[in-house]
Amino acid sequence: MPLQDHLPPLNREFVAHFGEMGSRWGINRTVGQIYALLYISPNALNADEIAETLEFSRSNVSMGLKELQAWRLVRLRHQPGDRREYFEAPADVWEIFRVLAEERRRREVEPTLSMLRTALLETPKTDAERHAQARMREMHDLIDRLMTWFDDVQKLAPETAMQLMGMGATVTRVLELKDRITGKGARGARPDKLPDAA
Repeated sequence: MPLQDHLPPLNREFVAHFGEMGSRWGINRTVGQIYALLYISPNALNADEIAETLEFSRSNVSMGLKELQAWRLVRLRHQPGDRREYFEAPADVWEIFRVLAEERRRREVEPTLSMLRTALLETPKTDAERHAQARMREMHDLIDRLMTWFDDVQKLAPETAMQLMGMGATVTRVLELKDRITGKGARGARPDKLPDAA
């Protein structure tokens, strides 16, 4: 049975998009589609159901599920009287974002911070090394501040974090107004050339 017979058009479009985007996010197409299917499914699914719906081999589904479990993006569930394993995505979208951000930080950001810390302990011997170390310090300080900010946001209730994210546009408009008052325009533009505040 073709894929279009297993999923309604809207669901199919979502699943296909996640497959296409997978490589850009560092996962393969199969894993992206499995995750998308579990995310929009109203019920936990077992590997056979996933394989049939997406027309993937059972072994590809098993490997994909293991990768998603390693990322902590799916949960294992058992059904009474059924020996098969069922999988579901967390229901809370904020939790999904938090887990994904934590995993990317652990896999990508922390190794970079560790390398930068080690490099900053070295004593530069040439002007080129002094220049490189100064640039590394700037990078380290920015990443370190972002991670501190991220840790603080992680402690907030989801509702508060969403309100904080919504403040971005408001803060931008306040800073533009401040620039108008002080005579400083964005990127050196004259204040009278800035767009009117909404």
